[in-house]
This record gives sequence, C-alpha cells and structure tokens, in this order.
Amino acid sequence: MNLPTDSLIAPAKIHDYLLKHREVDDKSGFLALAGYDRSQAHLLEQDIRALLRLEAAPTETTEYVEKFTICGVLTGPNGRRLRVRSIWAKLHTTGETRFVTLYPDHS
Repeated sequence: MNLPTDSLIAPAKIHDYLLKHREVDDKSGFLALAGYDRSQAHLLEQDIRALLRLEAAPTETTEYVEKFTICGVLTGPNGRRLRVRSIWAKLHTTGETRFVTLYPDHS
C-alpha cells in the first residue's frame, strides 16, 4: 500500500529533531554522513517525502493510530546513499498521515 503523497512532515521534526544533535537517540550524525545538516533541512524533507512513492508496510495498530514502515534509500547532498527505515502514523480521528521518524536500516 502507498501512503498519501501529501502526508504531513512537520518542519520541526526535520530541523529540531532529525538534524539536531541529541545525546540520546541521535540521528544527525547518521544523516551528516550523506551531507544533510540544518542548512539542508529542505532537501531532507524532499527526500523523505520521496519515500512515499514506495510500498508502506503496516506495523502496528493502536486505538489512536495505524503505524507504517517504509524502507528506502536517501541520496544526500554529497551523493552518499543511506538505507533508512521511516515510520509514519495514520490518525484514526482525522485520517491524516504524519511522518514520525527514521533511522538506519541495517536489514
């Protein structure tokens, strides 16, 4: 199944979560390997949105959301390719689909 191409990707999720160094569960170092940094936040958002063209696998359903995983490759500004697993949530109340997070795909 494919998720809607207009799924919500909150700018703060990119700029203040994925691309900001964190002491625990840091993703900025991984993304920096491909040249993504806070000045490249718009490129990362575009590349994450491009993952929506790929097949989404349902992974969990709660009373509030249905979660999906999309595995794919991000090609960063420096040309390096990163295998990622992105997580998306479809809200039962509104039907809206939102980007949750991504992390390296080691499978």
